[in-house]
Amino acid sequence: MSTSEKIAKDARRAGNILKTISNENRSKVLYKIHDELKAHANAIQEANKLDLQTARETGLADSLVKRLDLFKGDKFDTMLQGIKDVAELPDPVGKVNFAREIDEHLTLYQVTAPVGVLLVIFESRPEVIANITALAIKSGNAGILKGGKESINTFREMARIIDGTIAQNESQTGVPVGSVQLIETREDVSDLLSQDEYIDLVVPRGSNALVKNIKSSTKIPVLGHADGICSVYLDEDADLEKAKRIVLDAKTNYPAGCNAMETLLINPKLNNWCEVLESLARKGGVTLHATTDVKQAYLKSLEKSGHLDEELESKLVDVDESKDFDGEFLSLDCAVAFVSSTQEAIQHINLHSSKHTDCIVTENTPNAELFLKGVDSAGVYWNASTRFADGFRYGFGTEVGISTSKIHARGPVGLDGLVSYQYQLRGNGQVASDYQGAGGSRAFVHKDLDVSHVSL
Repeated sequence: MSTSEKIAKDARRAGNILKTISNENRSKVLYKIHDELKAHANAIQEANKLDLQTARETGLADSLVKRLDLFKGDKFDTMLQGIKDVAELPDPVGKVNFAREIDEHLTLYQVTAPVGVLLVIFESRPEVIANITALAIKSGNAGILKGGKESINTFREMARIIDGTIAQNESQTGVPVGSVQLIETREDVSDLLSQDEYIDLVVPRGSNALVKNIKSSTKIPVLGHADGICSVYLDEDADLEKAKRIVLDAKTNYPAGCNAMETLLINPKLNNWCEVLESLARKGGVTLHATTDVKQAYLKSLEKSGHLDEELESKLVDVDESKDFDGEFLSLDCAVAFVSSTQEAIQHINLHSSKHTDCIVTENTPNAELFLKGVDSAGVYWNASTRFADGFRYGFGTEVGISTSKIHARGPVGLDGLVSYQYQLRGNGQVASDYQGAGGSRAFVHKDLDVSHVSL
């Protein structure tokens, strides 16, 4: 038996046990993991410093270095809070979606059930270890996690703590060793992608190249997104102050994030729209990759207002239409174009976007409703920054990733995206041959029941 097959089999075995463990005990082990990670924060930080030092010495892209830094701002505390938030969420397993009386004492239930075994492959972000561990255990799924080589020291330290915590508490909680397995080598990943008999879902979190490579290398269903090409459209009826705040936040709050704005679409009929670009460039330090008509109109407006200076001029460049509307900058750069209507904005977004998250800024309700219905993305916003596209902000506790697929789960994927369902039929000795369609004469009742009064 190969190493990868053993890992996959162990995960399947653990998952079969985990899904029978009570919600109380699944949550209990998450609180233990939270406490141990918090208690060992200094050791984790030292490991993270080693990874950051190596990343800078080897010339890792700035956007990846930012993702790698676990102790920048409140990221570590947010990670810990995410574990507790997940633990405190309602049990996603065993919920009755619908109930139908087939006949007297013969009732059909659709009940949520874990997906099974998750293989999660990620780059840079070490907090993903805690995020996925919490979501997997809470939802009754076994998880196999592979971090990027750039976060290897942080990964090892956190894996040591998590593995030890699960093992130490197995006798109390019933959550088995093997519920979460952390692997290091690329060879393991390649082999695991062939274990479709045991692994139910692959979740890649990282670059476009990583996601595309995973999708082309396995028969296992893949949940994820390759790009985060998010657009903001400023309608002619936008409130200018709202527009400034939303655009500045969407681009500059965390430009390396997949939910950061990469394209700004402007209806030129919006009064004083150039102030939005000036705010982006001057306050946010954003380089504007503008189409020719935007560039000419913007410069003319700046000259007229007397605001044109070397700083603003240096932040204005020609857009490369062959790529700038179809990729992520992940930096303080933004593509800018004019569109003449909400319908044209919808067409531009549906043509160029990655179906992640897009926003309209407007006070015109019909235009907003048209945009919300017309844009074919996982998240469609009205007067709110695209940076809200996040499982933590949605109240999911944390997220396994963001899906731009339309099947099974879409958008930030929390607990609900990690359960499927099964049909339970509870009877009292009935056989199909007694009923119409199978040789019998008995008719089905097919009476839907109020699930709010159903308890299994």
